[in-house]
Amino acid sequence: MSRIIMGIESSCDETGVGLVRLHDDGTVELLADEVASSVDQHARFGGVVPEVASRAHLEAMVPTAERAFATAGLELSDVDAIAVTAGPGLAGALLVGVAAAKAYATALGVPLYGVNHLAGHIAVDSLQHGPLPTPCLALLVSGGHTQLLRVDDIASKITELGSTVDDAAGEAYDKVARVLGLPYPGGPPIDRAAKNGDPRAIAFPRGMTGPRDAKFDFSFSGLKTAVARWVEGAERRGEEIPVDDVAASFQEAVADVLTAKAIRAAKEQGIGTLVISGGVAANSRLSALAAERCAEAGIELRVPRPRLCTDNGAMIAALGAHVVAARRPVTSLDFSANPALPVEIVSI
Repeated sequence: MSRIIMGIESSCDETGVGLVRLHDDGTVELLADEVASSVDQHARFGGVVPEVASRAHLEAMVPTAERAFATAGLELSDVDAIAVTAGPGLAGALLVGVAAAKAYATALGVPLYGVNHLAGHIAVDSLQHGPLPTPCLALLVSGGHTQLLRVDDIASKITELGSTVDDAAGEAYDKVARVLGLPYPGGPPIDRAAKNGDPRAIAFPRGMTGPRDAKFDFSFSGLKTAVARWVEGAERRGEEIPVDDVAASFQEAVADVLTAKAIRAAKEQGIGTLVISGGVAANSRLSALAAERCAEAGIELRVPRPRLCTDNGAMIAALGAHVVAARRPVTSLDFSANPALPVEIVSI
């Protein structure tokens, strides 16, 4: 008998509620994915303001859930289990989602699972491309995280191979966009500008690619600084800033490092499937270069559609479905959010 899993996401600036159907054969079907974003409220600050995000979650949680059930044509009483992001993320924002999930679970008398936001970004791919091969390699690239992960079991065993030592790729996009006078968040406007630019116009550095650097770790702070220094130099000389060329050259440096390290990790781990997930996975150059290099290396590439790459409730519902199918322990109702929850802990 199939089961309905409700997923609640509130780790940053998107309030997400997703509904999936877990079939008897273990496959997961997406029924609804509703998101309310507070990004416009943060744009004038150039980044997410935690208190603003928390208040936005409070206002959006119930209406977002109502839209999800209306979209799926379901009632609250149809829910068999609830999954909620327990971490990582902003403490106040996480607590709103956790409180809502506890209230729903208690009122409905259904089991609750506190799950990992990062693992959700990987699990969401199963909604589009079917069950994840095991093992697979995940390149998680978002505003706050850049990680290479070995996934042996999406419900219980994820191992970090490498991570960023400073700025995540998404943070670098936001900061470079600000330097170039482009709007926040920086990913989409830089991607659009880069389409009209020359990626070879400026030789920006590739961080942590030297022989003494950690093989699978990342660094984008130096790249961000290099872009800022280049722009400052051009302005001092009275030159017009070639925004499109700067954007294209910066984006090429990011995509080059991300894909090169991912392919290297896959080869060394003997893994034949690469999943790219997180908000930056929607970047056109990253996906194109990854496809090119994966084809050359004989590696299968899986990238969820853009809507599934960003934070959403569907990814938490999908992960919850895998956790339920694996018969992992139910989370006690007295648990609290963990803003620093490590990726190795899939459910708490």
